[in-house]
Amino acid sequence: MRMGCEAMNPSPLVIKNIKDYFHIHTYGGLTPFFDGLRKSKLFGTRYANRACEENLLWLPPRPCCPDCLGRMEWVEAPQVGEIYTHTTVEYPGGNFKLSTPCPLISVSIDGVCTKMMSYLLEGEPEIGMKVVAWFRTENPTNTILDLAWIPA
Repeated sequence: MRMGCEAMNPSPLVIKNIKDYFHIHTYGGLTPFFDGLRKSKLFGTRYANRACEENLLWLPPRPCCPDCLGRMEWVEAPQVGEIYTHTTVEYPGGNFKLSTPCPLISVSIDGVCTKMMSYLLEGEPEIGMKVVAWFRTENPTNTILDLAWIPA
């Protein structure tokens, strides 16, 4: 007789696992991106060996080519773009680190083949609005929250 998961364990054991230590995290292959944020620079990657006539950047960066896993080269990316799409977070989940309402934006940057997800630090977002990168260099969090965008 075959039983579904809920029949085998109708009341799973749930415990609170409290820890009193800290976790050391490494950014590994993405270290140049996060180092760049602290220096007010935006770095993307491109595949150095691809015979691609457009030679587009990836931002957020990829340490390896997503198609063949070849090594990517680091290149400074433009810091000006435009809002491709947006939404506003009114009621965030528990681990949301920004204040609300928070305008989340998708930024399109010339020469970049991906859209950069981030947030608009000031102003009201509009599709097509020109924006420029803003960097948290004082008391950085060393996370993606050290990058935001402001109207150009």
